[in-house]
Amino acid sequence: MQYGMIIDLKRCVGCHACTIACRAEWEVPVPYQRDWVKRLGPTMTDYGMAATYYPGLCNHCDVTPCVSVCPVDAVERIFTDAKSGKTTTLKVTATWKDPFDGTVQVDKERCVGCGACADACPYGARFVNPAQADENSVGKVDKCTYCKPRVDQGLVPSCVLACITDARIFGDLDDPNSAVSQYVKNGAKGLEVKDGHLGPNTLYFGTKKDMALLFAEYTPKLADMDSVKRRAMMASMVKPAMRKVQEIGVLGLAGAMLVKGLSENDEK
Repeated sequence: MQYGMIIDLKRCVGCHACTIACRAEWEVPVPYQRDWVKRLGPTMTDYGMAATYYPGLCNHCDVTPCVSVCPVDAVERIFTDAKSGKTTTLKVTATWKDPFDGTVQVDKERCVGCGACADACPYGARFVNPAQADENSVGKVDKCTYCKPRVDQGLVPSCVLACITDARIFGDLDDPNSAVSQYVKNGAKGLEVKDGHLGPNTLYFGTKKDMALLFAEYTPKLADMDSVKRRAMMASMVKPAMRKVQEIGVLGLAGAMLVKGLSENDEK
């Protein structure tokens, strides 16, 4: 099974009902977003004048650079299929691709808030949520989860439920009879990265000119993974250093800020 979502650009009216529903469902603080709607055009394309919208969210990709850069130590975790009850055990870090439904998830308890995975995502679909900070981090990584708790109960994601024009269609891309699979057969496709392959599972469908405008404006590039990995390495050192500062009380907040500054300087 691979859950996916179709965004039908022919139906989207840019009303933001989806983004409002997402913010309410997940208590996302301003100015952060798990999903977004951006206006495109009007501008000329090879197929004529076009104006459309870019509703974006996590793509729950087949290849997950966000998962591979997580610096948190991998541990064994038991996964259960919400439909069949089957279980399997995998070693995962603080983020992973679910072995049963293909969604990409985050363990907020284990996340150290380093932001390496957010840097690795070429779609800008992850952010560090400061409202979820704890004693070990300045925040936790947040993102669209395809509303997994709702879906596991047989419901649809909140953005799909709220869409006033049924422009969002959710389902199993591996099921040839599903509505999302029918869209794929009719030409729906994902915003694949330039010079690479991630296999995004949030897909778009629209007229030739609207699709041309969307892909011209928002086809992303792969992140500089060497830089991202350096950040992940720094994060693995910063976390215990910050803990040590807290334990011995040396310099208090100033000491913690100094250690955090080392990480920020490395990014520059």
